[in-house]
Amino acid sequence: MPRKNYNTDGPNAEDRAWAAFTGMMIQHIKEIQKDWKKPWFSETASKWPKNMSGREYNGMNAIMLMLQSEKQGYTTPVWATFDRVAGLNFVKGNDGKRQRKLDDNGQPLPLVSINKGEKSTPVFITTFTVVNKETRERIKYDDYKQMAQEERAKYNVYPKLQVYNVFNVAAQTNLQESRPELYAKIVQENQSPRREAGETTTFEPLDKMISGNLWFCPVKEVEGDNCYYSVSKDEIVLPPRATFVDGESFAGNFFHEATHSLGSEHRLNRLAGAKFGSKDYAVEELIAEMTAAAVSSRYGMTKHVKEDSAAYLKSWLKSLNESPEFIKTVLTDVRKAASVMTQRIDKIQVAIDEGKELHKEDFPDFQKANGQITQAGQSMIAAKSADSQCSNSTVEEAKSLQVEQPKESNEERISRGYHR
Repeated sequence: MPRKNYNTDGPNAEDRAWAAFTGMMIQHIKEIQKDWKKPWFSETASKWPKNMSGREYNGMNAIMLMLQSEKQGYTTPVWATFDRVAGLNFVKGNDGKRQRKLDDNGQPLPLVSINKGEKSTPVFITTFTVVNKETRERIKYDDYKQMAQEERAKYNVYPKLQVYNVFNVAAQTNLQESRPELYAKIVQENQSPRREAGETTTFEPLDKMISGNLWFCPVKEVEGDNCYYSVSKDEIVLPPRATFVDGESFAGNFFHEATHSLGSEHRLNRLAGAKFGSKDYAVEELIAEMTAAAVSSRYGMTKHVKEDSAAYLKSWLKSLNESPEFIKTVLTDVRKAASVMTQRIDKIQVAIDEGKELHKEDFPDFQKANGQITQAGQSMIAAKSADSQCSNSTVEEAKSLQVEQPKESNEERISRGYHR
């Protein structure tokens, strides 16, 4: 039998996925360019994406799925692979074999399927192979994450990025016709509470974070119109929240500046070349805007483009069109920053739910000045935000962060002005 020749010159699945992401981002920024006062994600499209088991996608995948929802008008943020949709039609019998699902009368249920002509959306899932350096024995990555740092040093970790294709369950399948009860349940469970016009949004974990000085650096509310992160002083300055239109606007501006603070050289180290007016500064603004938009959406809020960031829309489009690597760099940094931020917020929310008070000493990464993240902490953040669909971290993982002494920077501010 003649050997089949495969074309290996074309783009692989990963390249095609990045190209799709770039295309979605370009289209979305062009739409914002027409009206920069519109939010990054509309209220219907900003609900945080999850799979059918309820597990949330990580920051990078979530952004792309929200962009797709915005583009297509999807209102239910539940996604599934082809196999997961097909799996709704079968159960495992007593003999271990797959059997059709039956209704209460013993009749086969209508088949659930992807609607004809629907196109999937790619997502990235990183899997890890963990191998002992001496014995070459493999262990589960979940077991590796539970180890102390000394034990982890005995293993090599090999990441592998895989591409999966997913469909919006409510909009791209026949679920509503074939399983109306399940469809209604999914839609009902993923509805956002409707806000009345002029309603003020409050976000208690953020209030606790600022009042209790629980962020990595001080956050000061100062009279005036300045909203920025000072690198040399390692502090965030915001106008009083009462001067903002609503709580969403205040939170969005904090998330933006908090992203800058995470980029300092003693944390995630993004700001070295980000001088005001430079190309790197424009990139940093996009990272801060996308992170703020993602984190806002994660907690049910919308994020508008900052007025001073709108000036960079043309620059962002140029970079997206010119460099295939641009979207990878931006989304990787967004993923890391969003992971750190949601870890902190979620830990505070857990304490609120349990009626506990939090103090600086409750965060081990605050034990030395300014709460810097060491290399070990950075590795944990990168692994945590990449290895699964869920961007949340456990309290135990957050406690594994350690700190080092800060270094001064000559750059006074990384962000000027704000949009209210």
